[in-house]
Amino acid sequence: MFICEAFAAKLDRNKVVIFRKRIAGLTSSALERFVLRARRAVPLRDPVNVLVTSSSELRSLNRRFRGADKPTDVLSFPSPPEKHGKPGRIAGEVAISADIARDNARRFDHSVADEVKILVLHGILHLAGFDHEHDKGEMARKENGLRQQLKLETGLIERTHPNNRGAGARRNTA
Repeated sequence: MFICEAFAAKLDRNKVVIFRKRIAGLTSSALERFVLRARRAVPLRDPVNVLVTSSSELRSLNRRFRGADKPTDVLSFPSPPEKHGKPGRIAGEVAISADIARDNARRFDHSVADEVKILVLHGILHLAGFDHEHDKGEMARKENGLRQQLKLETGLIERTHPNNRGAGARRNTA
């Protein structure tokens, strides 16, 4: 069920990561291992597909699925609920802007590979049902704990809060 039909034809049933834009220091297998660790930590039973692509593609997806004509760092697309837990099904898909990940990595002085992992974790939390816009801090607390457990830098919710370092980062997530 990849959001971008063009990628679906290329998607091996066992492959969960597609790089349309390469990330220095991050291989497909390394990101697949991280996705598995993050899913287990959340917990989220079903597999997750990840697309790492350009800001223009994220803008197109954001416009198509959310009606927002602007690029964003991460989008999450949960599978319909009745499909969860069935053999061969996925929890959903996460699309990441490599361009915004690079900008944020420079801004927060960590690697682009780490930034992509931060974005993936955020997307996986959305797939697990968390919603930082309506949950009174529940997702932020969960993301903070998982970031520490997974040895990641400051998370998206934390750094966009006005009282935290890095407020004002380019952030338009779904």
